[in-house]
Amino acid sequence: MAALLFVPAGTFDYWQAYLFMAVFVGASAAITVYLAIKDPELLERRMKAGPTAEKQTSQKIIMVFALLGFVALLVVPALDRRFMWSPVPPYVSLIGDFLVALGFLLVYFVIRENSYAASTIQVVEGQTVISTGPYAVVRHPMYAGALPLLTGTPLALGSWAGLIALLLFIPALIWRLLDEERFLHEHLPGYTEYTGRCGIDCCRLSGRSTKNDWGVAASLL
Repeated sequence: MAALLFVPAGTFDYWQAYLFMAVFVGASAAITVYLAIKDPELLERRMKAGPTAEKQTSQKIIMVFALLGFVALLVVPALDRRFMWSPVPPYVSLIGDFLVALGFLLVYFVIRENSYAASTIQVVEGQTVISTGPYAVVRHPMYAGALPLLTGTPLALGSWAGLIALLLFIPALIWRLLDEERFLHEHLPGYTEYTGRCGIDCCRLSGRSTKNDWGVAASLL
C-alpha cells in the first residue's frame, strides 16, 4: 500500500497518506485480532480472497475489476498529490478518515453477527440464513459498509479527483452483489424466504423499486 501511495506522489511529505494508512491498517489489524480470538474459522475463510480464491469465472472477472478499482483509489489521489489537480482542505481529509473508520466499524458488526461472511462467494456445509443484527435491516450489510470506506479513501488521501476512481469500483461492486444474490437464491436454503421478509424494508431504505436489477442492487446495499 505504501508503494502505491508514495511512489506516484513522488514525495514522502504526504501527511494524508500516513494518517490514512494508520486508520486503514489499524482497523484491519483490530478486526483480524478480534477474529483470531473469537472466530478463527471465519478469519481463515476471510484470508482466502481475490480473483484466484473465487470458484466461479464471473466472480474471478469481477474481482479483477474490483482490485484494479481499489488500486486506482490509491494511485489517483497520490498522483493528485504530485500534480495538485484537486487538493481538498485538511478537514475534508479528516472526514475521509472518519468514513474509512466507519466502514470498518460496519464490517465489524457484520462479522460479529455472521460467521459465514467469507471473502469469497460460497455456501458451506451447515450454513444458515442470518437475519439478525444488520441483516434485519439490509440483505448485504458488508457492501453497505464498503460504501463509506471506498468514498472516504480518496478524500482521506486529499483528492477530489480520486472520487473518479469510484467509477471503476462501484460497477464491479454492484455486479458482484447481483451475482451473489443469484448464487444464494440457488444454493442457500431459506434465502428466498428471507429476501421476501427483508426486501420491503430494504426498498424503503433506498426509495427504489425492486422491479429493476439496478434498483435491487441499490436496495440491497
